[in-house]
Amino acid sequence: MELRLLRTFKAVAEAGSFTQAASHVHLTQSAVSVHIRQLEDELGTPLFLRVNKKLFLTDAGRALLSHAEVILRAHDEARAELTALSQPASGRLNIGVASTAITVQPLPEMLSEVKRRHPALDISVLGGTSEWIVEQIINGALDVGLVSLPVENSDLLTETLRSDFLVAALKPDHPLARSKQITAEQLTAEPLILGEKGGNTRRLIDLFFEKSNLEPKVAMELKRTEAIIKMVERGFGVTILPQSSIAPAVERGSLRGVRVRELNLRWEMGVAYLKSEYLAPSLVTFLELSRRFVGSSEY
Repeated sequence: MELRLLRTFKAVAEAGSFTQAASHVHLTQSAVSVHIRQLEDELGTPLFLRVNKKLFLTDAGRALLSHAEVILRAHDEARAELTALSQPASGRLNIGVASTAITVQPLPEMLSEVKRRHPALDISVLGGTSEWIVEQIINGALDVGLVSLPVENSDLLTETLRSDFLVAALKPDHPLARSKQITAEQLTAEPLILGEKGGNTRRLIDLFFEKSNLEPKVAMELKRTEAIIKMVERGFGVTILPQSSIAPAVERGSLRGVRVRELNLRWEMGVAYLKSEYLAPSLVTFLELSRRFVGSSEY
């Protein structure tokens, strides 16, 4: 039995649905079906009962699930332990960061403390969307990521570090800047400058307009929050960002933040890493510092 087939089987068993499991393991629904069929052919017995479009584990399925959990956990622990043993002198911590603001502050302070505690450690940092970072963690290319939540993957553990309101950001002389609230309809009349697709913040914004049955005018899609803010400051449009992201610009008077009516979804920043009973000491240190620095209100 291949590990990838066991991971797919475990995801289906936990989700109770091929469709939901497909999103968890980042496969198409047809690929999930193929994996389950291969397992059932190999074992010579059905693993699921399909009743009224619902999935139920057979006796064989329940027995396999208990073994699959042990096998996958042992594999993850062995991989982590052997990786650590293969580089006893140096070790490596690969970090993904979805927020460009965090790379300015407090990430440098966090990494300095990690290096002080683990002097021989090699540290790498890669920026990208939350979706991309999650994929890299699952593939083993990254050890941990600071990402927008939620992350839906049964192989990962996540922890919320901070949450914030999403607000509209405009130039102070914009006609809507003195409003107490802005409606979705008013925003669709403005050129919007948003983050690129693939990030959870953009997903929340798209979901908001979709629920309002409105089609926004997206004038620009940019990777960096700082670039979005500068474009709004220059009058190229308006944006929707976490309140904390625009706080410095609001303080210096170059932007104004206004609540958006019925935009009740909260932006959440958290940390994500592979679910395993073994955590490398450097990862434990990074998680501790993430709670202290990113989880605080001063960053």
